[in-house]
Amino acid sequence: MKNNPLLQRLLLIFAFFNIYIIWGSTYLAVAFGLKGFPPFILVGLRYLIAGLILLAYVKIKGEKLPPLKIISRHAASGILMLVGGTGMIAWAEQYISSGQAAILIATEPLWFLLLDRKNWKTYFSNKYIVSGLIIGFAGIFLFLKSNDLQVNHSAIGLVATLVVLLSAIWWVLGSLLINNTKSSSSIVMNSSMQLLSAAVVSGVIASFTNEFSGFSFAQVPLQSWMGLLFLIVFGSLIAYLSFVWLITKRPPALISTHTYVNPVVAVLLGWFFAHENLVKGQLAALVIILIGIVLVNVPEYQKATST
Repeated sequence: MKNNPLLQRLLLIFAFFNIYIIWGSTYLAVAFGLKGFPPFILVGLRYLIAGLILLAYVKIKGEKLPPLKIISRHAASGILMLVGGTGMIAWAEQYISSGQAAILIATEPLWFLLLDRKNWKTYFSNKYIVSGLIIGFAGIFLFLKSNDLQVNHSAIGLVATLVVLLSAIWWVLGSLLINNTKSSSSIVMNSSMQLLSAAVVSGVIASFTNEFSGFSFAQVPLQSWMGLLFLIVFGSLIAYLSFVWLITKRPPALISTHTYVNPVVAVLLGWFFAHENLVKGQLAALVIILIGIVLVNVPEYQKATST
């Protein structure tokens, strides 16, 4: 395979398609899943099944479980990213559209710069990064000022929006935690630990919020089952593994371009399949946020080009 340039190119195209289109479409899949599943039952099932599949794969290969210290760190990162991040997004999508959630999650690179304290000196001495942060958060402000933000003219839309912004922060914190964890276990093993720990915590939250009360699998419509299946197979397995593979093949600056494409895909799919409104103010906010993210990544692009 290494000696077949055509196959390598086709694999690269396939992998980029997965992190561009599939990750962007998971917001709509969550919206369909929520038509039959409560939010934390939905994400809990997604994590549980995907985690068991990955764990079974590595155990069949004969890989041993990592030490308890490593398991606990991956569990913590999984809870931060998948429960505090993706799980809370699912809750918020009960009150705001999938496109709106995707626009707000596009701010993750901005939060990463603010929370990665050990590199502040490098970040804030660069004119592109500083300009990108200012422009990006101006886009967030414009989004919050949108006249179509609230659902049914209540405050719950604003609360859901703030929850999604907080979710982006939780995801970044979990990413920073795992980036500082050295482990000899495989990425697939580590991912299974993250997914299974998130599944347990999601189940606990679902219990405390009475999501199981009155819930019946028999009453879940087909489109919700299809949404869950899509999230498991395409979102938690194919797209994620494509991302992991791409890290070994292409510069991080190039891979990070999925951050620009995902919200655009989510907005368009939500409009086409779920008849979600396209609000001019929110689309303008999306463009401004993406401009900010591009500027923030200019130093990485320059580094990738020079090497």
